[in-house]
Amino acid sequence: METEKQPEVTDAELIPIYIMGKQYMVPPTLTIMKAIEYAGYTLIRGVGCRGGFCGACGTAYRILGDPKLYFGLACQTVVQPDMYLAQIPFFPAQRTRYDIRQLEPIAATLFTTYPEVLRCLGCGACTKACPQEIDVRTYMAAGMRGDIARMADLSFDCIMCGLCAARCPAEEAQYNIAILARRLYGRYLAPRSEHLLERLDEIEAGQFDAQMAELKSLDKDALTERYKARDIEPK
Repeated sequence: METEKQPEVTDAELIPIYIMGKQYMVPPTLTIMKAIEYAGYTLIRGVGCRGGFCGACGTAYRILGDPKLYFGLACQTVVQPDMYLAQIPFFPAQRTRYDIRQLEPIAATLFTTYPEVLRCLGCGACTKACPQEIDVRTYMAAGMRGDIARMADLSFDCIMCGLCAARCPAEEAQYNIAILARRLYGRYLAPRSEHLLERLDEIEAGQFDAQMAELKSLDKDALTERYKARDIEPK
């Protein structure tokens, strides 16, 4: 696998960061994840998509002289001088097992599946910790009201990194509660797409078998050209 080539950096341009309390000099253009690898570490946990989507690389950090605790995704956050790093690739939190087919899209489902939703203090620590800048406090307030649709909508961009739970003084697992709301909404409350059902019927009837066979016969270069020439937004 080819690795991305980094620009040459002189020793004078390197900045200090601290990994597990030890100082390392790294280029200032690197993300936290790349800086950790630059320092010689091989990441086998706390790394996933490297694109800011999977939430596996949640990181807490402080800057020397600044009392504030900061949060970010290691694959997206660029290093700063005197950054003290602590990765949180997994945070133990309450997760209830359930069969979505046996649940109803009502407030009582939220309250019985995750009773802790009613412990929310509204302090906003969860919102401050979210690397996606999701208003976690507001979607938790919606959950306390039993507004499943609102909770699902406000938490839609959650990537399940767990940093909100790590900061919650009420010891809630906001992201697990929110994904229950999204599942309930998706299965029971979201409007059904008639076009999707029609397309599924067409697929089952074999209407696209010839086109799929043609695509499978193409080599990589031909597939690339076909992809580039596609009509992204057909009129």
